[in-house]
Amino acid sequence: MTSKYESFKPVLSDSDDSDEDGVEFDFEKLGPIDISPSEHKLQHTYCLWYGKKGSAKLRAQEYGRSIHFIGRIATVEQWWSLYCYLIRPTVLKPYRILHLFKSGIKPMWEDAANARGGKWIVRLRKNKVDRAWENVCMAMLGEQFLVGQEICGVAISSQYPEDHLSVWNRTASDQSSTARIRDTLRRILNLPPTNPMEYKPHYDTTKSAKAAPTPVAKSS
Repeated sequence: MTSKYESFKPVLSDSDDSDEDGVEFDFEKLGPIDISPSEHKLQHTYCLWYGKKGSAKLRAQEYGRSIHFIGRIATVEQWWSLYCYLIRPTVLKPYRILHLFKSGIKPMWEDAANARGGKWIVRLRKNKVDRAWENVCMAMLGEQFLVGQEICGVAISSQYPEDHLSVWNRTASDQSSTARIRDTLRRILNLPPTNPMEYKPHYDTTKSAKAAPTPVAKSS
């Protein structure tokens, strides 16, 4: 039987070198997701997104068009059906990003669910990132972080020389939840205590982007 994700394979294979923006995605156009009685339903529905990392000054509307909606999952079986078509993070081209976020939350700082939150960032060597991405996705889908509604999503960003794995949460000021996310993430990834982790509130990142000077075109 053909998987419904076959149609997304060109995007998931990272074969498109075009820098064309997509159309900003409208969640309201999504109908109900089909769930078979034999499937194991997740507590939340999730959306997978693919994009290219832009500059800090990229406006929200422009960034919203630069990320591409790939598909939704609501069961364990749907996740594995989608996952088998995903390119592995180790072979993503530089500065590409995969986001797995709860349905209704866009992977943008400006989204209402993210605006007061932040993210834990772990920098990983290329040979570690595939397993780490899989483990963190499974931990989120399986509600292993135990912080209620705090988790918004996870992302993997291909960088050089290390990739960045991040977990986004709703409330940067909730120190108890952010500490629990940090400790759970460290356990899931089997990170030694000496391995650095960084927490970035989205407000600080947004403020830095707004403060960055706009380049002035040189006259000919």
